[in-house]
Amino acid sequence: MYEKHFSFKYKPFELVPNPDFLYLSNSHKKAITYLDYGVKEKIGFILLTGEIGSGKTTIVRNLLKNLDGKVKISKVNNTKVSSEQLISIINEDFGLDVRGKAKTTLLSDLNEFLIKQYAEGFQPILLIDEAQNLTSELLEEIRLLSNLETDRAKLLQMILVGQPELKKTLMNPSLTQLRQRININYHLTALAREETAEYIGHRLTIAGNPDAIKFHGDMLDIIYQFSKGIPRLINILCDFALLTTFVEGESEVSINTVKEIVKELKDNNYWNESKETITDTAHKNTDAEPLDLTNELASEMTTALKVRVIKLEEAVSQIIRNTSMDIKSLLERVRRIEEAVFSLGTIKQDNKVNELLERVSRLESMPVVVNVDKTPGTLELGDGKSLAEQVEFLKRMLNYVNSKLKKSAN
Repeated sequence: MYEKHFSFKYKPFELVPNPDFLYLSNSHKKAITYLDYGVKEKIGFILLTGEIGSGKTTIVRNLLKNLDGKVKISKVNNTKVSSEQLISIINEDFGLDVRGKAKTTLLSDLNEFLIKQYAEGFQPILLIDEAQNLTSELLEEIRLLSNLETDRAKLLQMILVGQPELKKTLMNPSLTQLRQRININYHLTALAREETAEYIGHRLTIAGNPDAIKFHGDMLDIIYQFSKGIPRLINILCDFALLTTFVEGESEVSINTVKEIVKELKDNNYWNESKETITDTAHKNTDAEPLDLTNELASEMTTALKVRVIKLEEAVSQIIRNTSMDIKSLLERVRRIEEAVFSLGTIKQDNKVNELLERVSRLESMPVVVNVDKTPGTLELGDGKSLAEQVEFLKRMLNYVNSKLKKSAN
C-alpha cells in the first residue's frame, strides 16, 4: 500500500520468512555456519532452537535455497500427528507412494528408498520444523529412523527445528539415547541493540529506501525495548510506523509515530500475548491445536487492523477540528484515508479479523446524517460519529467551502 509513497521496490517488513531479506547477526551467522557444516559433513542429528519470531524458518529456507543438487529433503511442518501419519508424511515428501499402506510397509519402502539413494550418491535429509510439538513417543520414533543404516554410513540425516520447549522435552529420561545422538545443538538468540538498528537498515536498503526510518533521539531504544530484539516484532512495529507515516502524508517516520505505535500495541496487550506464547507453550493443554504461521499472521493482522482503524478515526477527527487547513491538503488527506479504508477490505483471515472487517464495513455503509444548522453556512458534526460519517462530512464541508470561494470570486 505504501511502497510507491516511500519509493520501495518491495515491502521491507513483511512477516513472510523471505531469505532474500536475511540479516546475518552474530547469532544467525553462527546458526547458518553450523547447519552448513552439519549438512556437508553428514552429521547424524542437528538441533536448532529459538524463540517465536527469532528467524528460524528464514534460516531454514536459506539452507534449502542453497543446498547441493545431491541433497534430497523431506520437510515436515505438521507435527501434531500419529506415528503412522508421521512416517506417511516423510515418505510422501520424498516422493514415495503412501496410498493405503500400513506402517510396516511404509517403513520398508523408506528403507529401500534410502538404500537406493545412498547407492546413487544422494544425501537424504529429514527436516522437521515446529519440532517442539512432537511428543516423546514421536521423538523416539524419529530416533529409530536413524537406525536405518548400512555397514558404513547412516542412511538418513535429521535436522530438528523448534522453540526452546523442545530442549525441555529432550531432557525426558526416556529420550536419553536420542539426546546423546545430537551432534550439533545451537540456540538462536535475539538481536542486540546495535544489530536491531543494522537489521532495520538492512531491510530498508534491500527494499529500496534506507532513509525511510532514521533513528532520531531515543527511537532505537524505544524499538529495541518493545521488540526485545525479536525480528518479527521489529517487523510488526516498523510496518505499522511506515503505514501511519504514509497516512499522515510524511516522508520519514518520526519518533512520535513510533511512540504512538508502541503505546497502541501495548494497550492492546500485544507483547503480553507474545510473551505468554513464548514462555508458556510447554504448559498448555497438549490437546490444543498446534500454533502455525497462518494463525500467528492472523493474530498479527488483527492487531494491525485495530491500530489502523484507530489511526484513521483520529486522523479524520483532527482534520475536522483543524478547519484552517488549506483545501488541497484536506482533499489529499481524504484520498489517503479512503485508500487505507479500502485496503482493509482486501484482507481475509480468521474470525477476529472478520469481526473487525465487519466493523469497518458498518462504518463505511452506515447512513450519513449531517446536521445543517438553521444559520446559513454552518455545518455541525456531533462527537462519536463513525469514520465513514466523518469522511462524508469532510467532503460536504469542502464542497461548501468551494461554493463559498466561487461566490466570493464572483
